[in-house]
Amino acid sequence: MAVSACVALVACACGPEKSKENADTKPSQPSSSTRTVEPSATPSPSAPTAKPSATPTGVQPAPRTKERAIQRYEQYLHALGHEDIRTVCEVAGPGAKKAEDKGFGPCTSTYVVVFQMISPAQKKALQKATVDPQRVVVRTPDKIEMPLEAVRSSATFSENDLGDYTLEYLKKDWYITDGS
Repeated sequence: MAVSACVALVACACGPEKSKENADTKPSQPSSSTRTVEPSATPSPSAPTAKPSATPTGVQPAPRTKERAIQRYEQYLHALGHEDIRTVCEVAGPGAKKAEDKGFGPCTSTYVVVFQMISPAQKKALQKATVDPQRVVVRTPDKIEMPLEAVRSSATFSENDLGDYTLEYLKKDWYITDGS
């Protein structure tokens, strides 16, 4: 129960205003900004292929598909199992930031507590967990629900252990914005 509560607090809802803000700012940047950043980076022969991905404007948008949302959620589950704080905080970043703004501390310290609440058997199972696409619920093109029942693993998880998650398409990829 405590793991679910911590995860829910860390991955609380960011709300649709975030995705609207991002949708409003993104279309004006990629086409012109990407090309102007590349030449100014460093050498022009390697800049178009290597340098743009290091900057936010050079990152290719991930597909806005159910399959990509599932891939990101599986990435999060595997990172939980491996105690990979960098990946966990990257995928759950928007929800974690909202929790931090409410006083729960930064993602990196909050998830260390979550890692301690997951049993070794559950961590091992999460490392290879998959998601059943038929149980995933597409709410809107930018919002997908990942119910606990969709997680396939060798360990059993209850609502108190893992819970349900909402992923939203923000900042050119899928991110966890809510957990219960």
